[in-house]
Amino acid sequence: MSNFVFVIDTNKRPLNPVHPGLARLLLTQRKAAVFRHFPFTIILKTVSAEITQPIQLKIDPGSKTTGLALLNDAVIWGAELTHRGQAIKDSLESRRAIRRNRRHRKTRYRQPRFLNRTRKKGWLAPTLDHRVKTTLTWVNRLIKWALITGISQELVRFDTQALMNPEISGTEYQRGELAGFEVKEYLLAKWGRKCAYCGVENTRLEIEHILASSKGGTNRVSNLTLACHDCNQKKGNDPIEKFLSKKPDVLRRILAASKLPLKDAAAVNSTRWALYQRLKETGLPVDLGTGGRTKFNRVKLGVQKRHYLDAACVGVVEKLSIKITKPLLITAKGWGTRRMCTTNKYGFPIRHRTRQKAFFGFQTGDIIRAILPTGKFAGTHVGRLSVRATGVFEMVTQVGKVSPVRAKYCLGVHRVDGYSYAA
Repeated sequence: MSNFVFVIDTNKRPLNPVHPGLARLLLTQRKAAVFRHFPFTIILKTVSAEITQPIQLKIDPGSKTTGLALLNDAVIWGAELTHRGQAIKDSLESRRAIRRNRRHRKTRYRQPRFLNRTRKKGWLAPTLDHRVKTTLTWVNRLIKWALITGISQELVRFDTQALMNPEISGTEYQRGELAGFEVKEYLLAKWGRKCAYCGVENTRLEIEHILASSKGGTNRVSNLTLACHDCNQKKGNDPIEKFLSKKPDVLRRILAASKLPLKDAAAVNSTRWALYQRLKETGLPVDLGTGGRTKFNRVKLGVQKRHYLDAACVGVVEKLSIKITKPLLITAKGWGTRRMCTTNKYGFPIRHRTRQKAFFGFQTGDIIRAILPTGKFAGTHVGRLSVRATGVFEMVTQVGKVSPVRAKYCLGVHRVDGYSYAA
């Protein structure tokens, strides 16, 4: 079932989210109108005196995807927010290459400006700051459409020192019933939740030493991988080169992956406290939970692995009722670029952008419904629009690109807000 529908009264006061069936009934009886499509919100045509139930917002921050969940007595709304940190990094590297090329050309001398390069306290790199800001954007949006009385954040801490040396003492999560959850969770994320040797998924995975302990292998995280029971037993204490002698591609992949830097862990470590401080500025009480506690709750309750369900398991959870099966999939797309000209690979301008953004009432990033009468893509399509001054547009849907799309066949669904959506 889809997410519950947000409801606000005519004064835009948030009310209790309702079942999609009830929302459909209110729209049919003309007691409400559609306020926005993503996330789906309806506005009543009268002032309501309904007593609202408190809702808890739970957040599972991630390097690539952040899980969001709203709970009252059950999970009634969930979303998975995909960040664009890698896209920002690629854009910055491209800009750096173009500027470096320009400095080496025979152009006018530009005196270096080193005095304006100071950074404020708490500065985060653009890719990291983006993760915090997009998460906070959606927290503020949800506060407007639901009566949220508290926030629970998973304060992820992949302690890289403890991962390298499990004998380090003084860390609470390494003792008691949560022992081993942090290391196992990191390995699951690193190796894609499948056997590194045969690639089997949806089975019980065991922690495997690439170089066996009996041969001098350590418990460093770079020497650990995941394997199914059969592969683990078959390998034994054989060197990995011997075990995978007939699979050179798999051998190269495992050896390369074992030496990868702890990039995602470092990203989450860098942003967790910044996000916590920003959440406290909302004025709502913020509870914290560890990644090991989240997985312990998920395993204990038998909940499948999804980002929004991980968010629902943050903190102390005794029981969990899930009333939805389809979260809202949100992907950060940004607002375009500020460059007024497009350059070739050498950094020379080849075309200039127009100062006009909207054409025929639409602009790039709008989500529209196109009813195409003829042609290869005849039918009804919903997707994200790319506009052209000619009135012949393109759109990207869940199944691929649709082109050409003429302006006269377009109906607006959702104005551009820097994100794309899918159910």
